Amino acid sequence: MTPGARVAAAISVLDQVLSGEPVERALTNWGRASRFAGSGDRGAVRDLVFSALRCRRSYGEIGGAGSAVPTGRQLMLGHARAAGLDVDMLFSGIGHAPSPVQAEEAGHPATGNAALDLPDWLADRMAPAFGPAFADVAQALRQRAPVFLRANMARTTRDGAIAALAQDDIVARPHSLCDTALEVTEGAKRIQTSAAYLQGLVELQDAASQAVVRALPLQDGMRVLDHCAGGGGKTLAMAALARLQIFAHDASPNRMRDLPARAARAGARITQTDAPERHAPYDLVVADAPCSGSGSWRRDPQGKWTLTPERLAQIGQAQTQILDRIAPMVAAKGWLAYATCSLLEEENGGRVTSFLQRHPEWQCAREVRLTPLQGGDGFYLALLTR
Repeated sequence: MTPGARVAAAISVLDQVLSGEPVERALTNWGRASRFAGSGDRGAVRDLVFSALRCRRSYGEIGGAGSAVPTGRQLMLGHARAAGLDVDMLFSGIGHAPSPVQAEEAGHPATGNAALDLPDWLADRMAPAFGPAFADVAQALRQRAPVFLRANMARTTRDGAIAALAQDDIVARPHSLCDTALEVTEGAKRIQTSAAYLQGLVELQDAASQAVVRALPLQDGMRVLDHCAGGGGKTLAMAALARLQIFAHDASPNRMRDLPARAARAGARITQTDAPERHAPYDLVVADAPCSGSGSWRRDPQGKWTLTPERLAQIGQAQTQILDRIAPMVAAKGWLAYATCSLLEEENGGRVTSFLQRHPEWQCAREVRLTPLQGGDGFYLALLTR
């Protein structure tokens, strides 16, 4: 595919996404209908689509959308202009390239919250929490996220994982956020077929997520519940750090469907349960609660534009219910760990403050706040005790 044809393909996918189609489904449908596209073409179109979604507001204004919801064409036109590309070449109308740009498609530079690629209502909520760093945090969310791996310390060392990855021409380096974290700088597409991955020496996991697990008060012999386990990334990370009796639960058990295979590959023993109360009390209950996902919008940029104040309020209610549900499952001298991949204070410290007001017998022993400025996703952790 020519560069212009790739832009046209990205426009088609973006129009589907802007009409409400999930981005991964839109990309999959395009790929199935475009058998002529090679792996390089599919990767390039994917990169264009995700770049446009991360920068949807600024690209839209630069592409001529103004304050209206942009079209796929306006986003790609904004991308080309922002990147200093040859717009006339990409939009030539020749072959499969988009039609030439018309005079009425002139845009203008994005300013204010548009330049930060945030809806105004979200910017208003985020800015007070970050103060002078707010603009830098917002800019970080506009960038592509690095690829991180977790070295499975139950089977290797970080240096050993780096050496094993190198055997498959995957270049990784230590990352400062956590002593298990590796940032992949070359060969990321080969990870899941590499010997290091198949032998359970490494797992895909964001560096900030690893740092949150490292901050947990894990000790050999503890009974631990991962209450919102999802795919089990934190479950497996905990299992690699201490000899634990670990239970994994999720309100949607289908999210854990791959956990048995992943645990077997990692050499971990995990008990999945749909009734965690039955196995209580626990020395540690971890709740990586459902949230806005604002800390990981680099990876899921569509979420930045689909979140609404009403949806955020619903998420907050779910977080409150989870905290109230799991608190009685914690042993008398145990720990409750509340985490989110959110940058919004109302989901983080604000939610914990509300919990402590309802349950004055609890106290917050420690908080951890991570932002994309540190390299990984945005994360929050509160360690609570009675």
